[in-house]
Amino acid sequence: MNQRLNLAGRYIRVHPNDNVGVVVDDGGLPQGAVFPDGLMLREAVPQGHKVALADLAAGDPVLRYNTVIGYALTDLAAGSWVNERTLRMPEPPGLTDLPIATRVETLPPLEGYTFEGYRNADGSVGTRNVLAITTTVQCVSGVVEHAVQRIKTELLPRYPNVDDVVGLEHTYGCGVAIDAPDAVVPIRTLRNISLNPNFGGEVMMVSLGCEKLQPERLMPPGTIPIAASSAASSAKGDHDGAAQNANGSVVCLQEPAHVGFQSMIDSIMETAVAHLERLNARRRETVPASELVVGMQCGGSDAFSGLTANPALGFAADLLVRAGATVMFSEVTEVRDGIAQLTARAANADVAQAIVREMAWYDSYLQRGQVDRSANTTPGNKKGGLSNIVEKAMGSIAKSGSAPITGVLSPGEKARQKGLIYAATPASDFVCGTLQLAAGMNLHVFTTGRGTPYGLAAVPVVKVATRSDLARRWHDLMDIDAGRIATGAATIEDLGWELFHFMLDVASGRKKTWAEQWKLANALVLFNPAPVT
Repeated sequence: MNQRLNLAGRYIRVHPNDNVGVVVDDGGLPQGAVFPDGLMLREAVPQGHKVALADLAAGDPVLRYNTVIGYALTDLAAGSWVNERTLRMPEPPGLTDLPIATRVETLPPLEGYTFEGYRNADGSVGTRNVLAITTTVQCVSGVVEHAVQRIKTELLPRYPNVDDVVGLEHTYGCGVAIDAPDAVVPIRTLRNISLNPNFGGEVMMVSLGCEKLQPERLMPPGTIPIAASSAASSAKGDHDGAAQNANGSVVCLQEPAHVGFQSMIDSIMETAVAHLERLNARRRETVPASELVVGMQCGGSDAFSGLTANPALGFAADLLVRAGATVMFSEVTEVRDGIAQLTARAANADVAQAIVREMAWYDSYLQRGQVDRSANTTPGNKKGGLSNIVEKAMGSIAKSGSAPITGVLSPGEKARQKGLIYAATPASDFVCGTLQLAAGMNLHVFTTGRGTPYGLAAVPVVKVATRSDLARRWHDLMDIDAGRIATGAATIEDLGWELFHFMLDVASGRKKTWAEQWKLANALVLFNPAPVT
């Protein structure tokens, strides 16, 4: 099935039942433009925006993806521009009487694909070999940032097999209701990020000393794999305020041994040496593609996201699942309107109920803030042709492909199974990326239509442009041009395979993403639904 999208002139109709099409042309089309099928534009329509393909009366449903994305607020003649100002958004779908595991598609296995990765003591595999320095509280971030720059300049050149040193800085750790029920979310998030496969099981923490999130609370006994903790214990003991415990290295800045700022920096650098030496001894080895843990996300989305980049990523996601890998999609508000699609694809009733549970929790979370799912869409989304969150959600779900959903993660939890996983997260790019890091991803794929320089320091981020115009203008920021699908120059399947092979090359270190080359990295943003005191 290597079918090209059904191009009718310069607009795309996703489904035969749709009564709107999306204008493809760069820059849009002027009033009076006539398509080959005879449809004439009654007004200028920007690229990515919708045009009515038939006369719509006020109150008529507007269909895209064969889904009602809204109701016409006024009469709209064929050829009219359809946008957020001409539509009334549907009510959110309920969370009861949903189809449960009714559309579970068994995909044939895909064998023989490998990449070169770093095996860890806990059985996970890294795509990069990075020393991470965990911070227990935001107060120490400035000190850690200074130390990281010194380590990169003075120490890292001595360890050629170590890719980078990163500080896991965040805005949590104190001034929070740390015993509140929802406080488990940011704490387990930071814990699981510290154990990300790309950090090789080496856990090094910098603590202030008086914070609420004490090192032993962040990393309880038994958290770190035995091989790493025993290696840490064999390193030098207390020196200059650097304490070693059974769970790795801890540098506490308030220790009396620290006399002055430079003492703190020296202690962090000395402690880093033992970790760098162990990381430097590691080598890549050939591992099956099943060891990939890929997080998928979209940001700066536009109407092309659901036409080009996300369907191509969905095809690649199916290839990964067929190869035995773990693939995660997320963003609660951006899939909430497709709840029936998700529960139908759940591998079983337990998975379906877990999906419903996460949606219900987030509905309640939004209600406490006196907002609803419509708060998701941005000015850029609308400028790119997405009229509302319903339309955005249909395009977002496309990147999940067609595989059965085999598991569900609450925010901050770690993935422990293979297949397609729904990791429930907010839709905010940097919050979602942070939570997918905690879930254990070793590679990230990010699709964008409006464009964003987003990146992460811990894992390589593959950027996929939904439009060729964006890929041309941001030629040294976008890794893959999915806009070729819209013009008919490539198929969804073509791009899916291209993306699959590119991911294997990036995971192996044979290729670097543009975000890696420019060292673009967004800050970690922990999701904290608990009160701040």
